[in-house]
Amino acid sequence: MSSLFEPTPPNILPELHQRLLSFYGKPAPRDVWDPLTQLIYSLLSARTKTEVSLQIIRDLRNRFDGWQGDWTRLRDASIAEIEEVIRPVTHYEKKSHQLKETLQQISDRIGVLRLEPLGRYRTEKIRTWIEQLPGVGVKTSAAVVNFTTLRRRALCIDGHHQRIAQRLGLSSPKADARQVEADLMALAPEDWTPEMLDEDHSLFKLHGQTLCTKNELRCGKCPLLDLCPTAKERATPRRGPYPVD
Repeated sequence: MSSLFEPTPPNILPELHQRLLSFYGKPAPRDVWDPLTQLIYSLLSARTKTEVSLQIIRDLRNRFDGWQGDWTRLRDASIAEIEEVIRPVTHYEKKSHQLKETLQQISDRIGVLRLEPLGRYRTEKIRTWIEQLPGVGVKTSAAVVNFTTLRRRALCIDGHHQRIAQRLGLSSPKADARQVEADLMALAPEDWTPEMLDEDHSLFKLHGQTLCTKNELRCGKCPLLDLCPTAKERATPRRGPYPVD
């Protein structure tokens, strides 16, 4: 696997981005939410299909009057009421407690149930603050600062993004999401805006859902084939002796 650790060309991320953009086309524009709504969505969407998670956010907005980003009624609801709405998500029992506790902590620490007041701080301080909340990790904090009206420079590293970055040799196979983000941000041009980083994430995620999936690598159709050390290794014939079944 030594080829995975060859020096990375400094312009590799823009090259990958442009190839994915040419192959898949421009991603659909994001519906940019307020940061608290994005936080709620990210907490609930882990290990849950996107369409289910989006429907749950709509259901929560309808049930608890959250369409204007006011989640006071959700914070004050009972665990049973919350579970009734979010039951379709994975691990809904655990997430209902995390969600209620998170909303209460935000209210207690900021004095209002909003995350916009954090906008006066630098990005890393905002993310550190958010990651102290129940169930919040690096992926969620990146989503909150990058996908929302805060629009800060960050890369949300979900499972697809992480897997592809590692297969491309942009990060160590043993790196966690935080390290993968750091490795990719070091390769991202300084003039890439938050919106550009959002687009890059969307393209990597789409590629991971389409061709470079967890259980299947459709290398023959991949627009990144000649840049991928994993594909090159898979194409290299193994030298015996071969194991016997």
